[in-house]
Amino acid sequence: MAHGKSENNSGIQSVFSWFVHSEVAGSVLLLACTIVALVWANSPWADVYDNLLHTYVGVSWGDTAFKLSLHHWINDGLMVIFFFVVGLEIKREVVVGQLSDVRKAILPVAAAAGGMVVPAVFYAIFNAGGDGAAGWGIPMATDIAFALGILALFGSRAPIGLKVFLTALAIADDLGAVLVIAVFYTEKIHLGALIVAGVLLAVLGALNVFRVRRLGFFIIVTLGIWVAVFSSGVHATVAGILVAFMMPVRGRIHPERFFHVTDTRLAELKASELSRDSMLDNENQMDALDDIARCAEDMRPAGLSLEHYLHPVQALLILPIFALANAGVPLGEGIFKALANPISIGIIAGLFLGKQVGISLFSWLAIKTGQAALPEGVTWGQIWGASCLAGVGFTMSLFISDLAFDDAGIIASAKVGILIASLLSGIVGFVVLSKSLPKAEE
Repeated sequence: MAHGKSENNSGIQSVFSWFVHSEVAGSVLLLACTIVALVWANSPWADVYDNLLHTYVGVSWGDTAFKLSLHHWINDGLMVIFFFVVGLEIKREVVVGQLSDVRKAILPVAAAAGGMVVPAVFYAIFNAGGDGAAGWGIPMATDIAFALGILALFGSRAPIGLKVFLTALAIADDLGAVLVIAVFYTEKIHLGALIVAGVLLAVLGALNVFRVRRLGFFIIVTLGIWVAVFSSGVHATVAGILVAFMMPVRGRIHPERFFHVTDTRLAELKASELSRDSMLDNENQMDALDDIARCAEDMRPAGLSLEHYLHPVQALLILPIFALANAGVPLGEGIFKALANPISIGIIAGLFLGKQVGISLFSWLAIKTGQAALPEGVTWGQIWGASCLAGVGFTMSLFISDLAFDDAGIIASAKVGILIASLLSGIVGFVVLSKSLPKAEE
């Protein structure tokens, strides 16, 4: 029994290690695209940047047309894949990861709660009742790619417990941000479309239960869910989360069944003089190979497989494109004006200060009340450093700013605040961790 538990923990650690390194790789490209967008939007070719994002693309038939600007296709279409991967990450952590054990989950969940509530309060202090009142959700988010990317700069100096804490915190934070988007940034709900989405989700679940293997069915149903959610008034990216929650993150068959079928079929193949050509006229060999392939597919969780395949696409393609389309803010005197703008000030106060206060305070309360304990090898100074890194809001914060506001000037002020707050949080977090982490061995 102990051996089985050890193998399970080893598998989870392997997935976690792959997840962290894939986030780190994407953060470099994400930063590069952010810089390109800022330079482009403040160059003599700024009009080209703006016109490109507002180019409408779509399909038309007869007198009917479905067209969206390139900016909307990126934020409402391409980002569905990002949210799908986020949904897979959330489900993995809740079902088999760090959030599946109540005792282990209490600390990062409490920290995430503090990291959402306190920043929203800080923002509201400056904007309650004003033009920026709707932006309270902007400073609630954490950009996991940048946060883990900065932490990775310390290499082995950062204990695994701190990496797990920050990852679980950011994933719990993502779940909170998704709920905020679905509940508070939906203006009007069309019940009929929402019912259609629910029916299609049930169909998707049935396809999984009955182990339907034809990819075309899944693609058609998933596209139908996206269209239904888009038409319902709920933001289209929520479709990605809903579909992800329907994906299994455990194997569909028991390991004993897997071993029985594969061992039996392998024995048959070994006894049948298998070669690269023999199966052409030996139906039994083909059947044996098909059974082994099906068992391997059923043993490998669909959710983990999809996360594994799509994570590089998200990190190396989708998020960089999103940054290129959303981080291009005309600065001019924007940085100096932001210091006198309540929206920018509220975002800076929420992300930079609110995250530190909320995460540190709620973590301390969870431990002080005996509900949780500090991860092994992690100090309070390191928790503070992680809370600073959590103030790098970027991706989700930029996304929410476009949902919260319609006015281009207000959105620009919000984005300037996000950039300033994320830069401050990253720098201070790096400095705090460089002082609190163990010195590198020479």
